[in-house]
Amino acid sequence: MAGQGSDYQRGHMDIAEQTATFHLVMGLTKWGSLVIAAGVLFFTLLFCTAAGFIGSLVATVALIAAGVFLLRSKPEAAGAH
Repeated sequence: MAGQGSDYQRGHMDIAEQTATFHLVMGLTKWGSLVIAAGVLFFTLLFCTAAGFIGSLVATVALIAAGVFLLRSKPEAAGAH
């Protein structure tokens, strides 16, 4: 087996589909985690504290706003490749 020839050449494969899939999974994980955290926060404050609906909603909206601000895609650094 060690001496068999192959058409494989390291570093010459098109990985565009793998890269796109990776970015999709990372995006779904990132934004899905924010949605789950917001839901857990809302229902925890609503049912387990005296915050009520409005207090729960305000805290959840604040979490979503902070999450969107912190999780959004950053522009590429100038000159970085």
